[in-house]
Amino acid sequence: MTAINNDVDVPAIYARTEDGFQVGLIVADKGQVHFDVISPCVRYSEVADSVSQATAPLDPEAEFIPRPNIHSDFWSAEASEAGVASGGE
Repeated sequence: MTAINNDVDVPAIYARTEDGFQVGLIVADKGQVHFDVISPCVRYSEVADSVSQATAPLDPEAEFIPRPNIHSDFWSAEASEAGVASGGE
């Protein structure tokens, strides 16, 4: 453990391993929980190109798999009526 915050409103705990991985758990306002993970620096290394093609169906005009803010019939979930009404998806 590297630190423990016993604050009544925003308690937190932090830990680090010998090789530099770190985690933090914070309970904030109205029970919002934050879990942070930090990894140590890594060395640059070459990464080989994939030996297989992507299997997801893509729009014929698409160059890459869509980003999260673009609808895809394959990747995107449909929002339910209950989820939309309650503010979630």
